Amino acid sequence: MLDDFMTRATLAGVGVAFAAAPLGCFVVWRRMAYFGDATAHAAILGVALSLALQISIFAGAMVVALIMAVTVTFLTGRGYAMDTLLGVLAHSALAFGLVAVSFLSGIRIDLMAYLFGDILAVSRLDLMVIWGGAILVIALVVWRWSALLTATLNEELAYASGLDPKREQLILTLSLAITVAVAIKVVGVLLIAAMLIIPAAAARGLARTPEAMAGVAAAIGAVSAVAGLQGAYIFDTPAGPSIVCVAAILFAVLNLITWRSQSGA
Repeated sequence: MLDDFMTRATLAGVGVAFAAAPLGCFVVWRRMAYFGDATAHAAILGVALSLALQISIFAGAMVVALIMAVTVTFLTGRGYAMDTLLGVLAHSALAFGLVAVSFLSGIRIDLMAYLFGDILAVSRLDLMVIWGGAILVIALVVWRWSALLTATLNEELAYASGLDPKREQLILTLSLAITVAVAIKVVGVLLIAAMLIIPAAAARGLARTPEAMAGVAAAIGAVSAVAGLQGAYIFDTPAGPSIVCVAAILFAVLNLITWRSQSGA
């Protein structure tokens, strides 16, 4: 079954959707949309370093994404506004990554595949990495769900409950770095933030509990991956952007339905 490239691509897309869904909810709740974008942009520098050092793309992207996320967490509140800091680091990391790639001699690299994804070229090994990362992220989030939720809703309540909000932020940061690393082959660094944010934002109006929102976001992400791949196959369009387009359409349709139902009530 895995010999078929469309089957591997579909499984890869669903795996990324499942990993991104719960994290996307926290990104939406914490209003950290640009944070996810900055972490994703840093991954291209990790790709360049991985190729230069001849190590795993996944390992290089994850390490650099994690360094970026930890740096942003550390510098926040030290004289810079969050949006300013994220803007500087995100675009700087992307620029340095693109420049670093240009210095790689004797190495053939399809830069567009890392910027916009190349899900149709996912191998069995890539599939193992994607699902391994997705399972790890889901396990981390399930393990710390209550603590993460408390720290997200109210830091003072978290301290009163014996929790350290900064530790929970670090766990969220680690999970985000892993997701970025596994998603780079599927949707690319420029579209990873979209897969984090759009399904979660679409699910927000449909769910009454945080747990339900994460579940609905996972379903929307999975449907977007499957439908986007089918659309790309039928209309001969880029697979990664097609997945994001479907997610955006679902966001618009679901929000219109929610708005009309609330207006009717």
